[in-house]
Amino acid sequence: MTTNSSPQLWLYDTTLRDGTQREGLSVSIEDKLRIARRLDQLGIPFIEGGWPGANPKDVQFFWQLQEDPLKLAEIVAFCSTRRPNSTAATEPMLQDILAAGTRWVTIFGKSWDLHVTTGLKTTLEENLAMIRDTIEYLRSQGRRIIYDAEHWFDGYKHNRDYALQTLEVAIASGAEWLVLCDTNGGTLPHEISQIVQDVVRVTGELGTGDWGLGTRKDSSQCPMPQIGIHTHNDSEMAVANAIAAVMAGAKMVQGTINGYGERCGNANLCSLIPNLQLKAGYSCITEDQLTQLTEASRFVSEVVNLAPDEHAPFVGRSAFAHKGGIHVSAVERNPLTYEHIQPEQVGNRRRIVISEQSGLSNVLAKARSFGIELDQQKAEAREILQRLKDLESEGFQFEAAEASFVLLMHEALGDRQKFFEVKGFQVHCDLIEGKETSNALATVKVAVEGKNILEAAEGNGPVAALDAALRKALVNFYPQIATFDLTDYKVRILDGHTGTAAKTRVLVESGNGRQRWTTVGVSNNILAASYQAVVEGLEYGLLLHSQALAALKASS
Repeated sequence: MTTNSSPQLWLYDTTLRDGTQREGLSVSIEDKLRIARRLDQLGIPFIEGGWPGANPKDVQFFWQLQEDPLKLAEIVAFCSTRRPNSTAATEPMLQDILAAGTRWVTIFGKSWDLHVTTGLKTTLEENLAMIRDTIEYLRSQGRRIIYDAEHWFDGYKHNRDYALQTLEVAIASGAEWLVLCDTNGGTLPHEISQIVQDVVRVTGELGTGDWGLGTRKDSSQCPMPQIGIHTHNDSEMAVANAIAAVMAGAKMVQGTINGYGERCGNANLCSLIPNLQLKAGYSCITEDQLTQLTEASRFVSEVVNLAPDEHAPFVGRSAFAHKGGIHVSAVERNPLTYEHIQPEQVGNRRRIVISEQSGLSNVLAKARSFGIELDQQKAEAREILQRLKDLESEGFQFEAAEASFVLLMHEALGDRQKFFEVKGFQVHCDLIEGKETSNALATVKVAVEGKNILEAAEGNGPVAALDAALRKALVNFYPQIATFDLTDYKVRILDGHTGTAAKTRVLVESGNGRQRWTTVGVSNNILAASYQAVVEGLEYGLLLHSQALAALKASS
């Protein structure tokens, strides 16, 4: 836990620039604005918005933030140094940077002599001039500078003297932050630590003559720069490397929400923030903001339309999930036995997973989470456990289908509400010669309140048609069904070696605008499995509605 005396770390989020370079990730202007405002609420001090002028989207993004600024965070524009053999004052891309209207600008320059001679195809001296001219020009226009030393660690290892020269020029020109970038993501933590320590030592010697540095421009306005770290995850070391850099003296940590980024991604702020704040004692954001971390992680994944990593540390749905019976029993007595922090500290929660590996303690804890108190001394609890194991041996899976497990428990307890009874169904799919079609017609027969109802409906595929027909048959009896949606549908073949006779497991996710729940069906007939999952999805939604009505009645 941080205190008033905890050392301050400055967080710098580059989700909106570096993160969007991830393959398969694309965002609109509105998406970027929503993410920026969510990061602002989370307490991130620096938010890199993109490269103004690189594309129309980023230009519009910065313009809109000029009209409606963030509340707390500094929005940062990103750009490279000027091109070789030109001047910063006549560089068009720097005019776009100025037009973005941000107080802070991040400029990246080359640290590795290989990139200077091979990538830029210029001289080492001209690269230094590009860094100097760009920073001095932006400083003259009233901007504050974060200097990203691209490929810093590779450059340092190949030519330490030249790499340090690039930092010397950036400092003399007025940069306030020097961010050391492991751009290729190939450096190991012990190397990061040694090199950052060397940079901290060398920059601390400025002014003593050890570096031969001349007068620092704007020294009266800018203190000597602090060191930052920017790591990539190509060696699965981004988080470890960032922490190693902080331990060696870095004061700024750059990263992205959920570790999004080019190739293998960037350092994941959702892991860095709690590790640095809860484990290492640094102050990053407030404790209240830290409890918003899981929600922020999931919000960003939803906006960028990527499935959340359920197994992500700290914020993943499985981060504090317990499946083994021995684990569950121990955690029920004392969470410290199998949890390294309290889930609530990062806005997550403990979950008890039920499966064929479950013990009675799993069932009791899972039932309790749904408001069902089971007596372990009575037969019902063990009956539920045995029924669970039997069904999972047949191919059912209740880890991701908790709604079906709740219905199973009510069945064993003898209090499962019979909202309707399924009598049968038929599905007809159109086949038009020479044309592809997904039209389907489903007919269902159900009994409700002693009446047999026969209904038919069309849909885009057999499952959609079945779902539509069921709703049509039931909505006059249960109008709330009109608010239910089938939000996701997953199919898994369990024994593919049997070909078309293979057993199929279907997971159906449903929702009512406020809650989501998942049900499961298993059969050798994919339509029967789908129908089972859809039926239970509607049944569980009606159960939730009846419970809400009962609670409302009790409170009044």
